[in-house]
Amino acid sequence: MAQDNWIDMQVNDSTAILTLNRPSQRNALNRAFIAELGAHIAMLSGRRDLRAVILRGVGNAFAAGADIAEMQSMSPAEAEQFARLGQRIFTALEHLPQPTIALVHGYALGGGLELAMACDMRIAAEGAQFGQPEVALGVTPGFGGSQRLPRIVGQGRALQMILTGERIDAATALQYGLVQQVVPADELLESGLQLAAALAKRGPLALAYAKRAVYDGAELDLSKGQALEASFFGLLFSTQDQKEGMEAFLAKRQATFRGE
Repeated sequence: MAQDNWIDMQVNDSTAILTLNRPSQRNALNRAFIAELGAHIAMLSGRRDLRAVILRGVGNAFAAGADIAEMQSMSPAEAEQFARLGQRIFTALEHLPQPTIALVHGYALGGGLELAMACDMRIAAEGAQFGQPEVALGVTPGFGGSQRLPRIVGQGRALQMILTGERIDAATALQYGLVQQVVPADELLESGLQLAAALAKRGPLALAYAKRAVYDGAELDLSKGQALEASFFGLLFSTQDQKEGMEAFLAKRQATFRGE
């Protein structure tokens, strides 16, 4: 398969669906694959008509990890550059203004789990497995796993997963808060589309700033985080979306947001 076709994009109403399409390698992430993902993310960041982004995989895995065959012969400098590439692209995914939803089936391991964690929400198919198995290869997570996983599931659970390299199933991931929903495999895409449709009814500017309040505020103490929240709250009162949202509420009708 040509390298420029490893990620397919479709638009369903106002939702972009990015599909990882390297099934023969269980969607393993190499440099070209990650760079292609970065190009899609850069394009999506400017699409005001798209209100949500779904990320999914084909074959028997969401993404089984980084491409070990490519990594094996890397020098220390090349390995660090590879890690920084993945971190940069995954951070760009996290910073998209649209809410992002990872639909996980099969395996989300190593770089695959790190990719899913860079999305705002995760829905798992029954039977999905999650893990950061890098220590079994003699390395650490490289695409943000040691940083995002503790923020999502807590330090103790993250350390257990990272230090043992053991996998957890979908039910445990739900218990940990790593995923927000577990559904039958044949309902995974529809569940994602339903969530995306619900998000599309909310104010897109409000969603974008709410994301920034949560992510940026997590790096601040409570007082500074609340100050950031107040600044975003006030800023949104300069938008047409705020006027439309409150007028619609008082008139008891559905708001029509334009992202302005």
